[in-house]
Amino acid sequence: MNVLVIGNGGREHAIIRALKKSPRVGKIYAMKGNAGIGELAELVDVDYCDVKAVGDWVDAHKDVEYTVIAPDDPLALGLADELESRGHRVFGPDKKAAAIESSKAFAKELMKKYGIPTAKYEIFDRYEQALEYVRSAPLPVVLKADGLALGKGVLICSTEAEAEEGLKEIMLDRKFGAAGNKVVVEEFLEGPEVSVLAFTDGKTIVPMVTSCDHKRAFDGDKGLNTGGMGTFSPAPFYGEKCADEVMKKIMLPTMAAMNAEGRTFKGVLYFGLMKTKDGMKVIEYNSRFGDPETQVVLPMLKTDLLDIFEAVTDERLADIRIEWEEGACVCVVLASGGYPVKYEKGKVIEIGALDPDVFLYHAGTAVKDGKLVTAGGRVLGVSAKGATAEEAREKAYENVRKISFDGMHYRTDIGIKYRDIPRE
Repeated sequence: MNVLVIGNGGREHAIIRALKKSPRVGKIYAMKGNAGIGELAELVDVDYCDVKAVGDWVDAHKDVEYTVIAPDDPLALGLADELESRGHRVFGPDKKAAAIESSKAFAKELMKKYGIPTAKYEIFDRYEQALEYVRSAPLPVVLKADGLALGKGVLICSTEAEAEEGLKEIMLDRKFGAAGNKVVVEEFLEGPEVSVLAFTDGKTIVPMVTSCDHKRAFDGDKGLNTGGMGTFSPAPFYGEKCADEVMKKIMLPTMAAMNAEGRTFKGVLYFGLMKTKDGMKVIEYNSRFGDPETQVVLPMLKTDLLDIFEAVTDERLADIRIEWEEGACVCVVLASGGYPVKYEKGKVIEIGALDPDVFLYHAGTAVKDGKLVTAGGRVLGVSAKGATAEEAREKAYENVRKISFDGMHYRTDIGIKYRDIPRE
């Protein structure tokens, strides 16, 4: 079966690498892909946010039998709807279901309506009202741009001045564009965070191995929020008790709520969770694989990924047994100097001889004049597996040191947080 994968980052590289293992997968196309993806797939230069153009391309390429939509933007724009309306088989939720990520206000209202545990909040579409509210809100306070903002539209404000400036950036300066038409103001929760991705066909929901992301740019969770500077799997504190609580109080109720709202979700539903003193709570939903969580989750998957995707599409996920490897996986992201604010592209990347069992996932890379160069803020992800988290961590950093480009920076503390928290 020939497959088209939509997207051009490390997540898509990981998805394509996993699909390559399937004996049922033939040729893979990637739209638009990157330099690393180009080694595994034929790159297609079409704007994947132009849903009609994508539909026309798939129509014209009769050999493509299945399309996997990985990023949030095309899902929010209704690419799955467009392709399905033309008779094509697709993995990824439709536009109505993707609203669980594309509108934080919708997600919060959904959780409130159906009793799904989350932080207390208020929603504003007028700056003056939001400003009045944050001036009296307990500190710290969390500000979230309502729409999609590349994982950067969340501000944690410790002082009233920070909250006022954050509101100004979101609602007046339009730092995140139309994503800031509304703002969600949340109470600040404390506790360890965990990402739990799950396959669901609207009838069955199957969680993947857990992972922990590192959003802040610098060691010790300092600096600005990024799209993710690294991740590790599994979460050391997340045991059977947590998993049972999340399934009963969050996952199953979320699937049922989306069905009740006429927004049946079929694809990967991402649960960003926090373990608080009052139990597990939802921090955010995503409507697709996370990045860089995918780069530690899919290397641990034993089951054929295409079999899972098709089972979701055909609403027979209950018939598939999904198996995972034992052990751990750590991914360290190598970023351009200045990321996530201002950074230069086109820096030549030098890569030494990496260990054969280490996965080098390309995110922002390109080929220029025959040389591999940087082409984004997050450039590469070095993922390594091990029997333990420490073994995987050591292997990942050992191989990070074999890679260089001008301005390269990365966190040196990926994979160590939460290890002293008891497993429940």
